[in-house]
Amino acid sequence: MRRPGNRGFAAGLPVLILLLPGAGTVCGAAAQEAVGFTSAAAEAGIDFVHVNGATPEKFLPETMGGGVVIFDYDGDAWPDLFFVNSGSLGEGGPRDGSGHRLYRNDRDGTFSESIAESGIERSGYGMGACAADVDNDGWTDLFVTYFGPDALYRNVGGRFEDATAAAGVAGEGWSSSCAFADVDNDGDVDLYVARYLDYSLDDNRYCGLLDIRIYCDPNVYGGAPDVLYRNDGAGVFTDVSRESGVGLAAGKGLGVVFADYDLDGRVDAYVANDLVANFLFRNDGGGVFDEIGLLAGVALGGDGRPMSGMGTDMADMNGDGRPDVFVTNMDRETHNLYANDGGGLFLEVTFASGVGQATLPYVGWGTAFLDHDNDADLDLAIANGAVLDNIGQFRDTTYPQRNLLLENDGGGAFRDAGPYAGAGFALEKVSRGLAAGDLDNDGDIDIVIGNNGQSADYLRNDADNGNHSLLVRLMGSESNRDGVGARLRLAIGDRVLVRQVKAGSSYLGQNDVRVHFGMGRRARADRLEIVWPTGRADIVEDVEAGGILTIHEGFGVVERRPFY
Repeated sequence: MRRPGNRGFAAGLPVLILLLPGAGTVCGAAAQEAVGFTSAAAEAGIDFVHVNGATPEKFLPETMGGGVVIFDYDGDAWPDLFFVNSGSLGEGGPRDGSGHRLYRNDRDGTFSESIAESGIERSGYGMGACAADVDNDGWTDLFVTYFGPDALYRNVGGRFEDATAAAGVAGEGWSSSCAFADVDNDGDVDLYVARYLDYSLDDNRYCGLLDIRIYCDPNVYGGAPDVLYRNDGAGVFTDVSRESGVGLAAGKGLGVVFADYDLDGRVDAYVANDLVANFLFRNDGGGVFDEIGLLAGVALGGDGRPMSGMGTDMADMNGDGRPDVFVTNMDRETHNLYANDGGGLFLEVTFASGVGQATLPYVGWGTAFLDHDNDADLDLAIANGAVLDNIGQFRDTTYPQRNLLLENDGGGAFRDAGPYAGAGFALEKVSRGLAAGDLDNDGDIDIVIGNNGQSADYLRNDADNGNHSLLVRLMGSESNRDGVGARLRLAIGDRVLVRQVKAGSSYLGQNDVRVHFGMGRRARADRLEIVWPTGRADIVEDVEAGGILTIHEGFGVVERRPFY
């Protein structure tokens, strides 16, 4: 993140926008009907307000937090919400009421705050979180990152116990995003923790213009190596950062996502770094990684420079079956979209896709590929907000910004759907975390936003365009319990939709692990294939839309619930 008054700031430089063929009206024939995202936090009983404890000292973590996770903590097949709170780094310590918040889904469109009875306590200045069943007992556990030691909360029948010390995952330093995946295909999930800067409160340097202090540019501080914890069974972990290869380089990690980009059956990791080259860790087997970001074409921006990487996601955005990479950056940089060419390389298609033009004015953080209109292609949701709380004193822009919904035309070309996306996308806040999932189990994807120092937002998807959809929940037997890392292929006529199960992505947060397929006007799919992390394949023929399938590894469909 380049800040005014610090090395690397380019606010005064002219911006050259290269308009490639087809980059104008990329969705020419797309319908202009209202998408229908409603701002529904108050109606749903979600009253969380993030506390950042902002001080005149401009401690850098103050402007970074606001993580959110969608996960089913009580096992009732309805997604619940966890919001990460921060507190205060100034004199006096944490503010009253600055604890984390857990909201139980009441299955009627509302949520009940349940942190008091959950057993989860805030143990420091919170940043983000991710969730998975680390001990394969059928209950989803929660990992929370901090500026300071991290925390693992083990889920015991819907209530949590602090298992940090026993699991060996406290770590140190400044952690940002995290993600779970079975990197060695041994049947349990391992844990990746992105680390940001080598920064301490005792080394909080003065940055600014004349007598106006601002939050420092990340170039002022060195980076920190990321951490990989190998799960040794029953949720006990060993730090394998150096021997795995992920801890050999000091990045400035803010976002991390796992996906099998080369389709070799081993999950790879992509890390969005701030003003240093992004990482692509190719999994060479047995949990050993080779960093190939520069060779693969996903380390730098289109101009050959490191960008201000913050949030990230990987998914098949153009329908060719291969995961592509999206990264959010600062304003005047554009966000980056890299198309997977299938030969181990990626093509930078930021402007050719329309993403460059749409994102140039915004500072992006959390993001997700999602099919918001159930038309069988993946769109992009992006949380935006400036870094500097006093940015208006330097530039003609604001600290709060509107978030973006970029609609896919079906072939990987995007346009800003904001003008007709509904009241939910008209909000202007200091957004950071973003998570997506079907919170009301009605067949379309909703969005939750964590805002820095402000109330959270629930953007309920109220559109009804007649398109069909399907939700798939996996249960591993030999694979990890949630099927994290599994690849799903849904055949609909002459189209094959490919999705992968992820537990952690975006920025400081996590989407619902259930896999959502928009199916357009097709009410049935010909075939659903699940390739599990073990390599085993389960096949379901003639799949009806309009419900939630639970598929158990080796047993097929064990439950079907209709949408509500």
